[in-house]
Amino acid sequence: MRIKIKFYADGLISLPLHYNYLIQSFIYRNIDEKLSQFLHEKGFIDKKRRFKGFTFSRLMAKERKIDSQKGKIILKPPFELVISSPINQFIQSFAEEIIRKESLQLGKSKVYFESINVYAHPEIGKELRVKMLSPVTTYSTLCKSDGRKKTYYYSPFESEFSNLVRENLHKKCRAYFGEECAGQFAIEPERVAKRDEKIILYKGTVIKAWMGVYRLSGTPELLKLAYDAGIGSKNSQGFGCFELLDKLR
Repeated sequence: MRIKIKFYADGLISLPLHYNYLIQSFIYRNIDEKLSQFLHEKGFIDKKRRFKGFTFSRLMAKERKIDSQKGKIILKPPFELVISSPINQFIQSFAEEIIRKESLQLGKSKVYFESINVYAHPEIGKELRVKMLSPVTTYSTLCKSDGRKKTYYYSPFESEFSNLVRENLHKKCRAYFGEECAGQFAIEPERVAKRDEKIILYKGTVIKAWMGVYRLSGTPELLKLAYDAGIGSKNSQGFGCFELLDKLR
């Protein structure tokens, strides 16, 4: 299930340049308290992996300005946020809470709900062309020669990228539905350039991720899960949300 919410404010909105944690916290504050506690402290588990059950886009505004010196991004309202989840209860809870409140606190700014668009689920085939709404990331934790651990982030042009995204989707299926999602899945870059690589700070941790246009292929079951839950890792931190451009077959 997926929604797009439009917000407005009385003036310009100033946010940290790296605002993923701020949006994640905003979402947790605006869902049912028990659900928020469950997702934050436990989540959906596949062996040692925990999934929080949602992903979200970057903030989308017609006018924005980057103040690199102050580490701020300035948005001119209105602005929009897409939130997606395979857990309908999560989306319903967030939508009801947002609509109910007179005003909302986003960082240091007061914002207001303007409208909500509930997406009809798109027709999913076996091959899709998609555009990232928030960058996709996937990684491995490696051991250096001195025994220390190192996180290696893959680019979409490395074969491991597609393999890890596929493995991650299978883990999500087991975590969310308690069963295997049979079939194959692959992702390949179609229109991805060096400028699409994004370096994002999340609570002091550097994360490398990629925007751009990709082709996804696989079984409709896995592609639907990818659409709802996001692709790659760290979805609930604001990674891996995409929009469907075309159904190729």
